[in-house]
Amino acid sequence: MVSLKDISARCGVSVATVSKALNGHKDVSAATREKLLRVAKEMGYFPNSQARALKTNRTYNLGVMFLDAADSGFTHEFFAKVLNSFKTAAEAYGYDITFINRNIGGRMMTTYEHCKYRNVDGIIIACTDFTDPDVYELVSGDIPVVTIDHRFDGRTAILSDNGAGMRSLVGYVHEKGHSKIGFIMGNKSSVAEKRLEAFKNECEKFGIRIDERYILPGDFHNADLTYERTVQLMRLSDPPTCIFMPDDYSAIGGLNALKDMGYKVPQDVSVVGYDGIGLSQIISPKLTTYRQDTNEIGRLAAKSLVELIENPQTFNEVLLVDGELIEGETVR
Repeated sequence: MVSLKDISARCGVSVATVSKALNGHKDVSAATREKLLRVAKEMGYFPNSQARALKTNRTYNLGVMFLDAADSGFTHEFFAKVLNSFKTAAEAYGYDITFINRNIGGRMMTTYEHCKYRNVDGIIIACTDFTDPDVYELVSGDIPVVTIDHRFDGRTAILSDNGAGMRSLVGYVHEKGHSKIGFIMGNKSSVAEKRLEAFKNECEKFGIRIDERYILPGDFHNADLTYERTVQLMRLSDPPTCIFMPDDYSAIGGLNALKDMGYKVPQDVSVVGYDGIGLSQIISPKLTTYRQDTNEIGRLAAKSLVELIENPQTFNEVLLVDGELIEGETVR
């Protein structure tokens, strides 16, 4: 393994100078730093993580709490893309990532305990039950935390602008002449509540009467339940002409239900999804949906978490991320 001593011998400078150059100290000239970085790369030098941790009091390791209630894991395209973007950005900042759980070799521990066990510098929390006491313990602790799609007082959160997304979709279907609109909710969460609130407010703005029979409880990423709810809506004596699905994946269940009942989309019934996953644009007809900016959400989560770690005086903030309407082919 190449050491700092090897680089110093090659370049004819002290080990201290090599160390300062590789760690970005300002008391090394730009020319010297550039030369030493180039030689270190040519020689295949990699810093020892344990030595760096002792020196900086940081492990350069970020934790990820990702507990999907639907047990879809990385098949959940939205969160998979967010986490991939987070990983890419974190690596660019020089950090590794570790997925946090509660079971280490058969020993149960809380998420906070696991974070301490792994000695992570910070953690992001995504796709989980934010009401779980385990999450509250973590958020109340001394580890820098960034949440995705949920806001805690005094903590940094990266939120997709669900209100703007729903306003965009309601405005679009209203322009198409729809006034009887069904709405299948996601599972109880701040995201589902925000979308429903925006849906109702926007309908009221356009003078669309909200029929409470048209609003049904559902679940995110659950095509089977969405199938059942779609059937329930279409069996009403006066069914909606357009149905808002919980998300794009769930919309597949809704589309299958309409097909099995003999309805054509969009000729007989219009359908709207949410998320803008790749699958939504390869099915036929292409789904009208709202694409969330997964790349920006993940990038901002990494940037914000690194800032909290490297500058503890950084203010916690809530950042909203815009998306875009995808017109698709499922609204007539």
